[in-house]
Amino acid sequence: MATLDGVKEIITDTLKFDGEITENSDLFKDLEADSLDAVELVMAIEEKFGVTVPDEEMPNLHTVGDIVNYVEAHKEA
Repeated sequence: MATLDGVKEIITDTLKFDGEITENSDLFKDLEADSLDAVELVMAIEEKFGVTVPDEEMPNLHTVGDIVNYVEAHKEA
């Protein structure tokens, strides 16, 4: 799944995280992101995948899988 790989790459680069990242990885509990990290991740995801994540959607993106599903549902074909 190309989207999952892209999201993992962004997380690795943005959070400087070198551990295992799965679809079930929680951004805050498992990957130790803070709110500023989350904003940076969203900006990088928007740029890479050409999607827009409204502020009201950000609280719904807790896991890597949540991000992948959002991108898949909203990216242009």
